[in-house]
Amino acid sequence: MHNDQFSRHAQQVLTVARGHDLAQGPASDPSIARSWLRCLEDYHLDPAQTIAPTVLEQGRLLESRERLQQVLHIAGNEMNSLHQQLSGAGHAVLLTDARGVILNCVTAPSERKIFERAGLWLGADWSEAREGTNGIGTCLVERQSVTIHRDEHFRGRHTGLTCSASPVFDPHGELLAVLDVSSAREAVSRQSQFHTMALVNLSAKMIESCYFLRHFEHHWLLRFHLQAESVGLFSEGLLAFDGEGRICAANQSALNLLGHARSGLLGQPVEAFFDCSLDQLLSRASANATASWPLRTRSGRSLFAALRGQPRRLPTPITRPEKPPLAGICLGDPALQDDMRKALRVFERDVPLLINGETGCGKEAFAKAVHQASQRSGKAFVALNCAAIPENLIESELFGYRGGSFTGALKEGMRGKLQQADGGTLFLDEIGDMPVALQTRLLRVLEDRLVVPIGGEPQAVNVRIISATHRNLLERVQDGSFREDLYYRLNGLEIALPALRERSDKSQLLDFLLAQEAGERSVGLKPAARDVLLGYAWPGNIRQMRTVLRTLVALCDTSLIELEDVPASIRQVRSASSEPALSHSPLDDAERSALLATLEQQRWHMSHTAQQLGVSRNTLYRKLRKYDISRSSLAQR
Repeated sequence: MHNDQFSRHAQQVLTVARGHDLAQGPASDPSIARSWLRCLEDYHLDPAQTIAPTVLEQGRLLESRERLQQVLHIAGNEMNSLHQQLSGAGHAVLLTDARGVILNCVTAPSERKIFERAGLWLGADWSEAREGTNGIGTCLVERQSVTIHRDEHFRGRHTGLTCSASPVFDPHGELLAVLDVSSAREAVSRQSQFHTMALVNLSAKMIESCYFLRHFEHHWLLRFHLQAESVGLFSEGLLAFDGEGRICAANQSALNLLGHARSGLLGQPVEAFFDCSLDQLLSRASANATASWPLRTRSGRSLFAALRGQPRRLPTPITRPEKPPLAGICLGDPALQDDMRKALRVFERDVPLLINGETGCGKEAFAKAVHQASQRSGKAFVALNCAAIPENLIESELFGYRGGSFTGALKEGMRGKLQQADGGTLFLDEIGDMPVALQTRLLRVLEDRLVVPIGGEPQAVNVRIISATHRNLLERVQDGSFREDLYYRLNGLEIALPALRERSDKSQLLDFLLAQEAGERSVGLKPAARDVLLGYAWPGNIRQMRTVLRTLVALCDTSLIELEDVPASIRQVRSASSEPALSHSPLDDAERSALLATLEQQRWHMSHTAQQLGVSRNTLYRKLRKYDISRSSLAQR
């Protein structure tokens, strides 16, 4: 059976070589067709050949790993994290050197044999010249991210694999390694690889940035970006220079931001490109380079920068503006801070965000905060609630229409939400309630970047998408009410916002919302009122808390809200802190001590703490409530 399958695949490959049109086949992608032709004409490979990949002997493999020891060390944690983000099962995360030799592999122990049978061994040579078209080898030749899905492989024996690979470049722009995710599952569709490819690209960029920082840790290192909030993220520009101010290396983001080729930067004085002297630049340095400050290029472009190194004093000190905080959102919960950091990283790379959470938990506020912290903060943030607009109106709301295109249309027509968000961000709330017919049109817009208003002509749009839902979209995909291809297109990164009852910063959030609702007034809470509000479960989440606080502020005639002012329905649900404390058993005391020790060890990072304890984040929050553990309560003791 395998021989027949390999023969059919070999015939298909040979058909491409003879110049026949395979517009609908695996070689419809020009990069696949180019690779197949290289394999036949340059490497003289046989697509039906079934021999296993060449594997380096142990000594040569150890030498190869030794040469990339620093890269392997940096990539190790990122590969483990990537494997976890992909839900682990059915995936192998691989790192190769610039020749295509596998140097590290992360996969589930129970699946190691499956991938070894597919030829994914440590030391295996997966260069295109050896194994034909494949994720690793073709990525090395094309020097760009590629996905090779099943029949797109050159050799018939590899058609059971789906591989998404991204190049890793060194600080001088040379290929350093390839990061690859391979799957041997038959059910993997090419559409599902959009999500995988986005994660692989992000991880590869993280490895590049960390390697750059480590490689030049004894040099002056300038980090810069168009937005202050993006300094320190993987999209930042990195410029290394020596003690005389001569540029030693620059990453691709630095070249893009400065508008120069690498050859025009290397060896040049750094002050030739920035509107300040070398002494002024060095005076702003710090060992950790966490605070950013404005910096202009010689061409007049405004940037924000941070400089790593030991500062040199100037006679006149230079004041540093503080980094502006995110407005309109409270991020006291460490897990939420981590979610915001990840969301901004992927959003800056035009990866769509899907925010999931209960109704009223702040999905739109989170989306708006991501927009405001991004490079698009000066452009429009346009929100559309797909569940709040009648089905017969949502099409015109989203895509707009030309004047007179239907009965009742405005004479001058109307610009749709997609056009209004051009250059900025479109937030699609309750995306799970969008009609299926509109899902098809939205998918086409996301693919083609063209909007066709009702009765109008196609118009180009440059828009980034953040969508949100309280529904389980995978269940809606399975019951046919949501398109699978649109789901994978929107789900570049899924952020699960916690319910209000699960947040560790509930007290801080209460004060934050109260200050917003009070405006210029100074309104506080009596301790008894605060305890009741914090002890309430808030089934309506932040939206319900905000509404209650707005009412309390409106009815408050003094500067303090009393317990009696709180609605009776909330007062009847007493907080756990007002009940008599139960005596804990020795086992409970031991568990509480273990929780505190792990929290301190992980610096109160909830996701890391839950992972260290081997429990879910929800379980961790239940334990914290059980033992009345919070940062604020501990600080008051």
